[in-house]
Amino acid sequence: MHAPSDTSTIRPRAISNWLFAVAALVFVMIVVGGITRLTESGLSITRWEPVSGTIPPLTEADWQREFNLYRESPQYQLVNRGMTMDDFKFIFFWEYIHRLLGRVIGLAFALPLAWFAVKRAIPKGYGWKLIGLLALGGLQGVIGWWMVASGLIDVPEVSHIRLAVHLLTALAIFGALIWVALDLRALGRSPVARPARLTMTAIWALCLLFVQMLFGAYVAGLEAGYAFNTWPLMGDEIYPAAAEWLQPALRNFVDNPVTVQFVHRWLAFVAAAVIGLLALQAWQKGDKLRGGVLAVAVLVQIQLGILTILTGVELWIGVAHQGMAALLLGALLMTAHKLGQRREAVAP
Repeated sequence: MHAPSDTSTIRPRAISNWLFAVAALVFVMIVVGGITRLTESGLSITRWEPVSGTIPPLTEADWQREFNLYRESPQYQLVNRGMTMDDFKFIFFWEYIHRLLGRVIGLAFALPLAWFAVKRAIPKGYGWKLIGLLALGGLQGVIGWWMVASGLIDVPEVSHIRLAVHLLTALAIFGALIWVALDLRALGRSPVARPARLTMTAIWALCLLFVQMLFGAYVAGLEAGYAFNTWPLMGDEIYPAAAEWLQPALRNFVDNPVTVQFVHRWLAFVAAAVIGLLALQAWQKGDKLRGGVLAVAVLVQIQLGILTILTGVELWIGVAHQGMAALLLGALLMTAHKLGQRREAVAP
């Protein structure tokens, strides 16, 4: 994808609007993914059929065939034996919607991308970024099935490590869409605008948020949110002394539900402090809107996290917590982008 010599055909603002729209779809998918996980619906469809799987069961015979396939799975055999057809249709619905959204997002990205390429509307230097996003989206589909497949063999649960890869890839796609869209929006305002860079504070904030979301995915995959439903202590202690300790010690930070919940609880405040510093920097430089939104977003997310624990992982609070993580990432990137905009080169 090469930039045309006639710059009148370049459409940075239109491409930016399109990327923001795709990011909104990805956000919806992240929320639906949270519902799928919390309703334990993710293993209800036992085959990966990228094309034919687009059509849901339409007849009673179709439904019975899908139900029979599910009955052969470990989740049915060990957890849901005796489930009714209506119960199966409920969990099937959420997994089907989750997969359908993936297909919709793929088309919503690939078809406009092809149109912009044919019209030679993509600015120089952005073609490879858009192709990279397309490839990452395709990889995410493969990762999704790789995750589901881990729960279809012996243990009726997906690997929490694969779940973390799946969720973090979704958030990376969401964040990359926003960042590239913001760069294109700046280019639409000025033809000499250059891509923004991350400041050191923004890098630290993103790294800490990434690690925090990683532990959040571990909490979800290990169902560690149910381990202790008290705050701020875990039971009557900061860290329960009677909790099992795995060997080697590093395993506890991946496989031990108690340790994982402990880290996720308290790392949140370290991440919040650095994100708050970024919000303060934006506020001091006159960008009170982005700074204020970012500060509010991190406070809301912490409150949702505490409520998720105190309510014993109430479905809609848990879903809101996952969705708010994506919104917090978006607010952080929008603030970081504004702070990282470089002085425009003088046009010849």
